Amino acid sequence: MKPKAAILNVPTNVITGFLGTGKTSAILHLLAQRPDHERWAVLVNEFGEIGVDGSLFESQHRESQGVFVRQVPGGCMCCTAGLPMQVALNELLRRARPDRLLIEPTGLGHPNEVLGVLAGDAYRGVLAIQKIITLVDARHLADGRFTELATYNQQIAMADLIVGNKADLYGDGDRRALEEYAAQHGAPHAEVFITERGAIETAWLRGATRAVGASHDLGRDHGHDHPQGEEPALPDMPVPKSGYLKAENEGEGFRSVGWRFSPTRVFDRQKLLRFLQQLQAERMKAVFRTDCGAFGYNLASADLTETALDDCPESRIEILAPGIDPGWEEQLMACVTGGPETSSAKID
Repeated sequence: MKPKAAILNVPTNVITGFLGTGKTSAILHLLAQRPDHERWAVLVNEFGEIGVDGSLFESQHRESQGVFVRQVPGGCMCCTAGLPMQVALNELLRRARPDRLLIEPTGLGHPNEVLGVLAGDAYRGVLAIQKIITLVDARHLADGRFTELATYNQQIAMADLIVGNKADLYGDGDRRALEEYAAQHGAPHAEVFITERGAIETAWLRGATRAVGASHDLGRDHGHDHPQGEEPALPDMPVPKSGYLKAENEGEGFRSVGWRFSPTRVFDRQKLLRFLQQLQAERMKAVFRTDCGAFGYNLASADLTETALDDCPESRIEILAPGIDPGWEEQLMACVTGGPETSSAKID
């Protein structure tokens, strides 16, 4: 058998940004523009343990169409010397042999350390790191909960392109505030763009990043703590046929809780919408099998969106908030309209 050619200089973009800035929507927009003859790969990292983003990508783009997806759930993928990230990335590169790689770190992650792994010896000659794009919701700039976080400012400082997304929701002065903040906290070479609904262009991806080699202390200890000796709840862990899996995570001042449901579980769409509309959380992402078909849900800054999906193999939801409401589970289970009686397996 003829050996496969080496994987060399794969154009690679890091697409980062804080919670709710529209990273997933932006990547979906980019995938829709992918040239038909190219194979693209997406490595997505989520703070929560369940892994919803990967399901959203896979529900709309399949490997047979040239799109390959790999998830790294359970917190910042740069931890433990980048091992979770490297294992997932190596497998993705072998499987996809892509023409372009997109990497979406969690909004609570530490992108400098992610970039340090990508620019390190392990991937020298394998990856060609191109423009780093940071999405920003300019409405957050008036809120110290965001601007006082080191991670938030690190994401802006490392960007080649700072994209003010969700511009259709901006008020007077938001665009100007973004330009001023970018001038103060961004790199001197960084460009600022304004867009909405994640509408970024593939042309913005091209060209070498100027972040690698800059004074960002790439790869150094990031000074945050994560539980040691614990295995994350894998997104593909078998779900009990008669029930669901539940997993929680904590860090960076936030807590997450998520559920994965057996494919036999069908949800009442109207009851589900009422539950999601009253949800008090910083962030929520979900895919659900409902009595009206498959849908994806996204909650950020109190804005809830619903998107029809071609299909989803199972229902998943991840909620991120300063604290977890114990009543959420009962309210969620009350939305189930089909499937056997509920029993659960909890992953701590």
